[in-house]
Amino acid sequence: MTDFFLHTNLGLVILTFLEALALLVPLLIGVAYLTLAERKVLAAMQLRKGPNVVGPFGLLQPFADALKMLMKETIIPSGANRLLFILAPMLTFTLAMIAWAVIPVNDGWAIADINVGILYLFAISSLGVYGIIIAGWASNSKYAFLGALRSAAQMVSYEVSMGFVLVSVLLCVGSLNLTDIVRAQHTVWFCVPLFPMFIVFFISALAETNRSPFDIPEGESEIVAGFFVEYSAMSFALFFLGEYANMILMSGMTTILFLGGWLAPFNVEPFTWVPGVIWFILKVCLCLFVFLWVRATFPRFRYDQLMRLGWKVFLPLSLLWLVLTAGALMAFGWLPNA
Repeated sequence: MTDFFLHTNLGLVILTFLEALALLVPLLIGVAYLTLAERKVLAAMQLRKGPNVVGPFGLLQPFADALKMLMKETIIPSGANRLLFILAPMLTFTLAMIAWAVIPVNDGWAIADINVGILYLFAISSLGVYGIIIAGWASNSKYAFLGALRSAAQMVSYEVSMGFVLVSVLLCVGSLNLTDIVRAQHTVWFCVPLFPMFIVFFISALAETNRSPFDIPEGESEIVAGFFVEYSAMSFALFFLGEYANMILMSGMTTILFLGGWLAPFNVEPFTWVPGVIWFILKVCLCLFVFLWVRATFPRFRYDQLMRLGWKVFLPLSLLWLVLTAGALMAFGWLPNA
């Protein structure tokens, strides 16, 4: 049976499908319950209960929300481009899912452990803007199109600084492979020597996922709901789930790049007894909690403040730290052998 899976094309296809299923099913459940966790965390910070009626402690609330979305009618505006209107939310959600193909949740636990994993992730995250632009244009609404343009400008602006952050990490590792990046943090996590880049990356992740205080594209006080104002039912739900899936993805990237991935915080017992995948999940949950904490704490930025932070603060800072990192590695002879 093992030979069938490893040495035949059909076997490899079936094995890859099962691996994808083993990753995507828990991920989809995590996306569903992240919506519940957000409402519970925000409720606790605002001294209220949050969902507590549907199921014990409100645990069935995500399923009730999914059922409600499935039973609603999908309304397509009369002047909209029907094909692109339906395609846009599917594209956004699909991109958030396929990015996980290269994420190692444990040593050797990756669907595709490719040598250019970090470039794959950066390419997939950059493609996310297409779903938003297509949604805004296909809706045939000025409000939706304005929200889409604002979102595109925001995502492109913060991807530049994120790119410099990734290059800083790659200089310290000498490899584009995500597993190698995690193994390089066996002695010290990169959040310590690259702490400013860690902060820049995490704040840029907030902007990349359109989360508070950077939820400008969804500014209900100015443009109702931004690029998905014309969407309803499951097409709206796919945008909604895509945003939360991207939050988990960015938390996973933060964990791999700066928090040691599946590595234990201390290389001593009893920390080493805990499986690596548990450490990875705990670190992702910690990052997600900060996502929710920030939403409950900070008011929304004005658009000019958001763009100024991206271009006049993060871009020069990330470029300066990249030069300093390269200089320090050269001066002390710490450049890795690529």
